[in-house]
Amino acid sequence: MVNNKKVLVAMSGGVDSSVAAQLLLKQGFFVAGAFMELLPSAKKGNALKVAKKLKIPFYTFNFKKEFKKEIVDYSLKEIKRGVTPNPCVVCNKKIKFGLFLKKAKELGFDFVATGHYAKSENGIIKRSKSSKDQSYFLWQLKQPEIKKIIFPLADLSKEQVEKMAVFRAKESMDICFASNKYLKRKVGDIKDMSGDILGHHNGAFNYTIGQRKGLNLSGGPYFVVSKDIKKNILVVTKNEKDLYKKEVKLKNINWVSQKKEFVDVQIRFNQKPVKARVVGNKIIFSKPQKAVTPGQSAVFYSKDYLLGGGIML
Repeated sequence: MVNNKKVLVAMSGGVDSSVAAQLLLKQGFFVAGAFMELLPSAKKGNALKVAKKLKIPFYTFNFKKEFKKEIVDYSLKEIKRGVTPNPCVVCNKKIKFGLFLKKAKELGFDFVATGHYAKSENGIIKRSKSSKDQSYFLWQLKQPEIKKIIFPLADLSKEQVEKMAVFRAKESMDICFASNKYLKRKVGDIKDMSGDILGHHNGAFNYTIGQRKGLNLSGGPYFVVSKDIKKNILVVTKNEKDLYKKEVKLKNINWVSQKKEFVDVQIRFNQKPVKARVVGNKIIFSKPQKAVTPGQSAVFYSKDYLLGGGIML
């Protein structure tokens, strides 16, 4: 089968993106690969080896400056404010399906493709069949962008993809930077909900809501229930019920497709969705949810269809 459509595949050198390129070649597309340099340590060696093995053209895009500004600086700013950002969501919007898609269009490509486990259909995103489904991280995309994206791994499991690989290398890491490299540690108090000091920490920004490990408190377990970044105070509780919330406000809401009041909402990756109502900029859960974390994404679904999402406050 011959296809006159041109696809540029974002290639990291890992198994997922490599198999994505293989599958598109089998489907008859004109395929080229491209490596995005995001960090100073970025190495394109494995991606280039895959491209040579598949006999496809290969490009290298230097996005280090943009990545530093849009992802690293943004995330550090959010962490300093006391919230827990989701860099992958922003990277998908700004870099992988923003800058990368723009470059592909400039080079005359009809589509871009990645090794994401998700499914795109006529400007709509659906969950993939894989247990590794990554649609959760795509809620900030718009329909015009989605119509230019192909996810070749949509109907495959990770095990199936592993068996197909023509080249094996270490998996590319999703964690693009560590905040503790950039932020100075500062000793502060750990208090219980009545205000009594129980111990000390090395920087409130290092902790997230619901966290129990790394507190080093006797008589626990204790859980982080809130943070006061200005005063550098962690507030903890022994009672898990204190971590549950019936509702949460959102900012930056984006509807990918159909806007609905009654949705299935997922407040963290790989969590089972729960029924909820979207009322204005607020989500009301059908039952209270544990460790609702400011800065993280609340993503809306209708069955397997991605509807949209927002950032929890």
